[in-house]
Amino acid sequence: MSKKSDEQIRNEVSNSYKHALNRSLAPTQPDATTASKCCSTQTRPSGNAAKLVDYERDAQNLPQEALGSSFGCGNPLAFSEVREGQTVVDLGSGAGLDLLIASQKVGPEGQVIGIDMTDAMLEEAQRNIDRAGAQNVELRKGVIEDLPLEGNSADWIISNCVINLSPDKPAVFSELARTLKPGGRISISDIVVEQLPEELREYSAVRSACLGGAISEAEYIAGLQAAGLSDVQVVERIVYDEDQLLAITSLDESSCCGASDSPPTDERITEAARRVVGKVWSAKFQASLPA
Repeated sequence: MSKKSDEQIRNEVSNSYKHALNRSLAPTQPDATTASKCCSTQTRPSGNAAKLVDYERDAQNLPQEALGSSFGCGNPLAFSEVREGQTVVDLGSGAGLDLLIASQKVGPEGQVIGIDMTDAMLEEAQRNIDRAGAQNVELRKGVIEDLPLEGNSADWIISNCVINLSPDKPAVFSELARTLKPGGRISISDIVVEQLPEELREYSAVRSACLGGAISEAEYIAGLQAAGLSDVQVVERIVYDEDQLLAITSLDESSCCGASDSPPTDERITEAARRVVGKVWSAKFQASLPA
């Protein structure tokens, strides 16, 4: 399989999430208090039905449509210290669940900016913003490697299971440092993996499932530090069990994000998934830009 360009990867990811959003909004979707099983299984290690991780408190009174169209791997705002009047930027804001939570935290004097590259997600996010009546949220179309934001403009940057999808993670980490105000902070939930077999990186469906492009926790920390961020720490880890990994790596189009190059699941892929049990988890990273 020939190496794909960054633009091809972005287009495949964008199309995958457009299809995933359409399925999440279909009349047959699960109860809106559960997250879609596509892209990242938001489940505790027990392997029970997919539940929204860490959203029990923050997601109260939000539109059910926003809850049902979330594809993240953890609430980046859970137990954060976001205060009223601050500016929060969400990288890969999707259908807007984290935007709405941030909107409540910063209050009417604060500002929330969502960045996403997928038109369908931006449109659904705007509908959810309108449903919630949030007046302090703005959406911008763009890629996270080149943010449509001024430098030193954000008090907080959050992201939920998105940076793993990027084909140029050093550029993303550099943009975090450029965009934060001195003393600004990040809170990022993302998938990390140790020693992922190459056969699981070959297909766009596995990348769109937040696995194929994931890096190790150590690489993630080193990348944030190299960009100039300090006090980098992992404050939470949720390790995925075998059932969750098999669900993620099921390459049947109906089971994940609809990537065009996905073959039927075969024993090679299943065996590769079993080899990384205990080596894939959702990690919550926090760091700050030196004042």
